[in-house]
Amino acid sequence: MGQPIEVTVTNADDVLLIDTDRSITGQDGAAYASAAAANADARFPGVLASRLFASDPAIDHVFVASNHVVVRRLGGWDDQGAQSAASIVEDFFLFYRQDGSPQQGAPATAKSTAK
Repeated sequence: MGQPIEVTVTNADDVLLIDTDRSITGQDGAAYASAAAANADARFPGVLASRLFASDPAIDHVFVASNHVVVRRLGGWDDQGAQSAASIVEDFFLFYRQDGSPQQGAPATAKSTAK
């Protein structure tokens, strides 16, 4: 259930640029300098950033704006790390995998912040 996000990945030293075929945020971007900052934001960009931080301890910054995700990793990106980050973005709106098993962390819904 849900559709995978199609991505185009560009590796620029410590920065991985991930362009998507759909928007994750509005025009305003969201930047996270730590997992704690991402975990404190229940909106879609915070949830996505939390998953990226959890996937690799060398990630130290995530920026999400519209259909762009920018991830900085100290020491640069190897092919496996770049593919892992891209897969997290690709699967962000999936509730179930092709084999029917639940996606880890699914559903990718934002928590209500209303009081």
